[in-house]
Amino acid sequence: MSTAPALDPAHTALLVVDYQPAILAVLPEGGGREALLGRVEGAIADVRAKGGTIAYVRVGFTEADWDAIPAGNKSFAPLARHRVMHHEDPAAAIHERLAPQDGDIVVRKTRHGGLSTTDLDRRLRERGITTLVVSGVTTSGAVLSTVVDAADRDYRLYVLSDGVADPDTGVHDVLLQRVLPARAHIVDTVELHALLRAS
Repeated sequence: MSTAPALDPAHTALLVVDYQPAILAVLPEGGGREALLGRVEGAIADVRAKGGTIAYVRVGFTEADWDAIPAGNKSFAPLARHRVMHHEDPAAAIHERLAPQDGDIVVRKTRHGGLSTTDLDRRLRERGITTLVVSGVTTSGAVLSTVVDAADRDYRLYVLSDGVADPDTGVHDVLLQRVLPARAHIVDTVELHALLRAS
């Protein structure tokens, strides 16, 4: 059983980061993607049922966003050069299985982290959110960047171990076992359900 503190749904947001068809496509093929979507779908339902906040973060670019990316940016210059992930492209939409509902927060970002190029921090604080449960693709990109930034902003953090994924399973495992626990409680979807129920 988890030793993480119980969650107060009124002050908790589940972040659903980069669950977009184009990004999910980088994960290995097979049943893993569908199972991942199913687990996150269940986590969203659990948090909703307890009155918590769901916040969706997706990456998507306008022409102006691409033009503003410096050529020396190793992560994003190739996307700009090839005009990948236009914000209106269906492949950059939030996956239909996890579709937002009225009252959810939805933000569009142009870098890895969910907070750095969005107004997400302000919108969370306006709702009194002090705790974040992070799910997302990829562990080594969006998840790591979001957790590090959110830790610096003094959020209490949980990472949903079976709600994050990365194309490199070795890197994924090291991050979950050695890096992220210094900043966040690592829990799975079953533990999340119990921590919400204990509130």
